[in-house]
Amino acid sequence: MADEAGKLRLDKWLWFARFFKTRSLAATRVAAGDVRVNGDRVTKRSTTISPGDVLTFSQGRVVRVIEVTAIGTRRGPAPEAQALYKDMSPPPPPKETPVPENPRFEGKGRPTKKDRRQADLSRSRHLE
Repeated sequence: MADEAGKLRLDKWLWFARFFKTRSLAATRVAAGDVRVNGDRVTKRSTTISPGDVLTFSQGRVVRVIEVTAIGTRRGPAPEAQALYKDMSPPPPPKETPVPENPRFEGKGRPTKKDRRQADLSRSRHLE
């Protein structure tokens, strides 16, 4: 499947490396100009890549920067596919999970006894 020079079509390699579920989806993304090879925007599906090339493309909300380390011969299992590239993508920012505070009665949830007393006091002050 790979020729003797160690080159392979870009759309086929993206499919081999399991970045896209189907080869036609990979070809569509390449044709749309969403993939860069060594910093140059590529629109031809038949662009050949070889080991050492750096690919940049978006996958969902993540921008992937991938260095091609090997040319595959088939679309194998995930461990075999992960051996085809080196991921140079920047790590995602850590997610900050805010500590939820205990809810106060602001028209939502059930008021505490203290909240009910304060509400009763404010009502009785308005009536006077």
